[in-house]
Amino acid sequence: MTIREARCACGQLRIACSGEPVSVSLCHCRDCQRRTGSAYGVAAFFGREAIAVSGRFSDYERPADSGHHVLHHFCPTCGSTVFWEPSRKPEMVAVAIGAFADPDFPGPSKAVFEQHRLPWATVQLAEP
Repeated sequence: MTIREARCACGQLRIACSGEPVSVSLCHCRDCQRRTGSAYGVAAFFGREAIAVSGRFSDYERPADSGHHVLHHFCPTCGSTVFWEPSRKPEMVAVAIGAFADPDFPGPSKAVFEQHRLPWATVQLAEP
């Protein structure tokens, strides 16, 4: 079984993910733009039973555009958001794919909140 490890910039916060992600999604919402400092955020969703977290983290909860809440977990030392828990999918944990720093990581197969996509931000989605 494949085990991938995501980590924050300083390496203090790590999350080991077993198996393949259930899905990989690109989000164009304004909150993901602000959270990442980029045009969008990309998350790999794993079943809660497939992850193991090590290290300290702080939390930030915010309402999502969907009306549900999202609980973000970030490193208190370097500030990297490594993973989060969407209340609309309580069985899943989302992990920032950039935290894997793996050029072979599967790409997103769907995009959400495209009404907020920056006009120049184009991506090619992977086959589902």
